[in-house]
Amino acid sequence: MKTTYNLPCNIAQSLNIIGDRWTLLIAHEILQGNVMFSDIKKALEGISSNILSDRLKYLEQSGLVTAELYSEHPPRYHYQLTESGKDLEHVFHAILLWGRDNLQKCYKKLIHTECQHEVTIAYYCPHCQTNVDQLSVTEIKEEKLSS
Repeated sequence: MKTTYNLPCNIAQSLNIIGDRWTLLIAHEILQGNVMFSDIKKALEGISSNILSDRLKYLEQSGLVTAELYSEHPPRYHYQLTESGKDLEHVFHAILLWGRDNLQKCYKKLIHTECQHEVTIAYYCPHCQTNVDQLSVTEIKEEKLSS
């Protein structure tokens, strides 16, 4: 049975889906174009076949990945990220930038394709139509249902 966080928190509930070892790396490989089981396994040195299979099934059940049969004998699938799964690209970029700023050895950088310079994350308020520096997290109040 999968251990889950039973907390009313977006971070905790997101980790219930993507917090297992290998899960984000698998999604990242699919995003990078490794869509066959064998390609994902090859790219993620050290992952066992049963763990990869388990994580792919869970990602599919969670609505982040779709599996399409391309060979019946033996059954083989290729995997694609759903729109929800593709939205993880922002998470990958944030982790990459955190690593750039906090790891002793940095392996990759995130650059602006046109000028080849490194980028940072900016938050945008569509209401004010401007980038913002001051942020706060607030709870969403559930409205009381009227009888």
